[in-house]
Amino acid sequence: QVRLTESGGGSVQAGGSLTLSCAASGYIDSGWSMGWYRQILGKEPEAVAILDSDGDAAYGVSAKGRFIISKDNVKNVLYLQMNNLKPEDTAMYFCAADGILTPYGLGSDSGYWGQGVQVTVSS
Repeated sequence: QVRLTESGGGSVQAGGSLTLSCAASGYIDSGWSMGWYRQILGKEPEAVAILDSDGDAAYGVSAKGRFIISKDNVKNVLYLQMNNLKPEDTAMYFCAADGILTPYGLGSDSGYWGQGVQVTVSS
């Protein structure tokens, strides 16, 4: 059984930085992608950044130029470094793993979500 555990959320002022971590336990296929999503209450989740099994990263429009996704394959931890945060980045952030990750979430019934962490950016 795979478990994804996020940490690093919190409150920060606009312009500040946070780094989220997602510790993965259990077996994750080496061909799977991992990524970060965020969800604002009442809205659909959206992809923030996705890292495929080749190490190629794709970013959502709002994240480009400000956020960096990375992974420590030894520790099996996925990171999201968030810089120059804006109030509109306020959301619950979730870690995900699946064979295919779509702009809105898991691409299959076999993937996994973490429990999420809250990020709040004040102006």
